[in-house]
Amino acid sequence: MRRFDPEIWAGGFMLAVTLVPVTPVLFGALPLDIPRAAWIAIYAVLVLAVIGAFWGVGDRWWPRISFGIVVVASWALVLTATHTGLLPVLFVVTVALSPYLVPVWVGIGLVVANSAVLTVALLSVPDRSGSLADGWGELALGLGFYIMIQAASLLSSVAMLREQHARRELAEAHVELQAATVLLAESARVNERLRISRDLHDLIGHQLTVLTLELEAAKHRAGASADAAVAVSAHVERAGGVARDLLSSVRETVGELRTESTDLAETLQRIVQDLREPRVELDIDADLALDEDRTQLLVRAVQEIVTNTIRHAEARTLRIAVQATPTGIELRAHDDGWGAGDVEPGNGLRGLRERFAAFGGDVSFDGSRGFTVVARAER
Repeated sequence: MRRFDPEIWAGGFMLAVTLVPVTPVLFGALPLDIPRAAWIAIYAVLVLAVIGAFWGVGDRWWPRISFGIVVVASWALVLTATHTGLLPVLFVVTVALSPYLVPVWVGIGLVVANSAVLTVALLSVPDRSGSLADGWGELALGLGFYIMIQAASLLSSVAMLREQHARRELAEAHVELQAATVLLAESARVNERLRISRDLHDLIGHQLTVLTLELEAAKHRAGASADAAVAVSAHVERAGGVARDLLSSVRETVGELRTESTDLAETLQRIVQDLREPRVELDIDADLALDEDRTQLLVRAVQEIVTNTIRHAEARTLRIAVQATPTGIELRAHDDGWGAGDVEPGNGLRGLRERFAAFGGDVSFDGSRGFTVVARAER
């Protein structure tokens, strides 16, 4: 089931607006050229078409077909009324909805077409003496007013959509920047640990090795006196033991520096910490310790998943869980957005699959209820 997003709220609001001009007709206050039941049936078709258009957002043709029905129904409602009243407001509604469903140039053409239909409707409205309703001057004034209102509605909807698009692009750029920052910081930490481990090994380790050798040589060159030789040998033996222990500790420290893992939860949290929508919930296995390559793999995976959700899903919440498995690691992500009937991976999802394949893993996608990604890699 599709959740309500800003576009659906826009459609719902516009449907509510249509009740204003049609209410007089529904209560019999405005005469019609066709039976009232038929007119109400046309209005019902318009309402159902608007619902169908926004419920089908994300499909290729259905929203456009539904919108075409909305336009034709609005024309029929206006042309079949003996007096237009506020019914031309329906044209304003269709124009305001158009940017959500069809290209902008279609909306501009719709303003022209609506104005032509409104001209026909106004010319056909008789006054009490049988002449044109209000004369050419008032007709032009009324027509000009509705043209301006339609143009303002079209521009307002376009501006709103562009603002939403700009926010999405900003969120995507933020995620990409945070991921790049995390990877750069991780690379700097790894390089610094490697530098320290090399220094420890090359400098202190070398000196301790020399000390051990010198003490060993001193032990064999002790003085002739037996008592002195025993004393020197004891001291040298203890010093040699200390040197060997230090050398072992240095080697241990060097090994730990080279294999020390990053706090994965903190690393991934930094990518999404300032993201407002969708809200990202992370669940990272506390005992999971990964090397640099697999940490980078998960950082890039989270970046791609979050960016894809922002760009396509219209989701409020994205949940990402990473846990250890008997053979490796598993990442599972699910959002409450649009989903997809037939999942056709684009460049980003194909790249995600290739990244995990390089670590002996695989990635699966499911768009039946929201969008789910399950990715596995070997340790």
